[in-house]
Amino acid sequence: MSAVTGTPSRPICRSCGHRNIAQVLDLGRLPLANALLTADELDQPEDSFPLALYFCPQCTLVQIGETVPPERLFRDYAYVTSFSDTMVEHARVLVETLIVRRGLGPASQIIEIASNDGYLLQFYRQRGIPVLGIEPAANIAELAVKTKGIPTLVEFFDEQLGRRLTAEGQSADVVHAHNVFAHVPDPNGFIVGLRHVLKPGGVAVIEVPYVRDLVARLEFDTIYHEHFSYYSLSAVDALCRRHGLMVCDVELLPIHGGSLRLFVARGGAPASARVADLLAEEKTAGLLALDYYRDFSARVAALRQQLLALLRRLKGEGRRIAAYGASAKGSTLMNAFGIDGRLVEFVVDRSDLKQGRYTPGNHLPIMPPQALLERRPDYVLLLTWNFADEILGQQDQFRRSGGRFIIPVPEVTVV
Repeated sequence: MSAVTGTPSRPICRSCGHRNIAQVLDLGRLPLANALLTADELDQPEDSFPLALYFCPQCTLVQIGETVPPERLFRDYAYVTSFSDTMVEHARVLVETLIVRRGLGPASQIIEIASNDGYLLQFYRQRGIPVLGIEPAANIAELAVKTKGIPTLVEFFDEQLGRRLTAEGQSADVVHAHNVFAHVPDPNGFIVGLRHVLKPGGVAVIEVPYVRDLVARLEFDTIYHEHFSYYSLSAVDALCRRHGLMVCDVELLPIHGGSLRLFVARGGAPASARVADLLAEEKTAGLLALDYYRDFSARVAALRQQLLALLRRLKGEGRRIAAYGASAKGSTLMNAFGIDGRLVEFVVDRSDLKQGRYTPGNHLPIMPPQALLERRPDYVLLLTWNFADEILGQQDQFRRSGGRFIIPVPEVTVV
């Protein structure tokens, strides 16, 4: 991995403020992972920012050092959750479970932070339960309102908004925060906001990628500028306790390559045995110490060498290669590994918001999935490997016609 230049000093921990955090991986300077380009922008200068991963020995939070302003990252967004059948079904099952478990009904209030296009809140609304979405990307919030009838605030969630919602009588029985906690540059303000907006007895349901799986499964491509933090239960527990909240239950989920589902309530709520068990397990496994992360960089470098060797060999044999998924993780993988148009011809994606644009950094054209059948590449690099089962099923015709997929993480596999 290349060295970062121009960084004036070592960053401080964004959770506890500790000034001696240790770097564990350096991916160099990369473009913003979701900054897709139009054809007119291809010849314009493209910004890049340092992307390095750090570990805090005091509160155990794993985090990137650079803080790109959220206004730049999230105000115009091209990711629509409803394009993933897996995510929609995941949301439906969770909502149905919580309605029964917590006795939710027309007198309840549900809030989702980073509600995207309403893919989750639609299932509450269909049951007559009041909902409110909070989504900073105006273009995505508009989709939620127009296509699913979800009332949506176009704002970032923080302490100030949490206080304001409570003052306006919009405290919540359940607050959902799925795949957003990692995107928050100020986790303290986020947690304090949750404390204010939760009703007494209310619960926040937080889903966030699990740093243990990131390291164990070499999921380095989930590191990008939108993901400021990479959480263990221990790091979340310390953060919540600092602000009068506590993790009262936890579940381990396979989604996104391994995630935590955290149930957070005001202090004093009873905690399940699963919380104590996982905290102890993390300590035993070494997640609370720097040594756990020391060989991560070397393993990423070895994976880079293995994947590039395969792609170069296939190109040398005259094989044609495309990619599936104009995703943030795909941007990290391709730009960190130096994969560009010399190896991969184009990318396909189901999202019509991405089609017709170009990937950041390496400027590959983004096309609809049917381009695989029309252009017939021999191999497809599966950048959205976290949805491998769904995508491989959707691409059964392409595979039966002889096309093969390359899954790059956690090890290079051809299927």
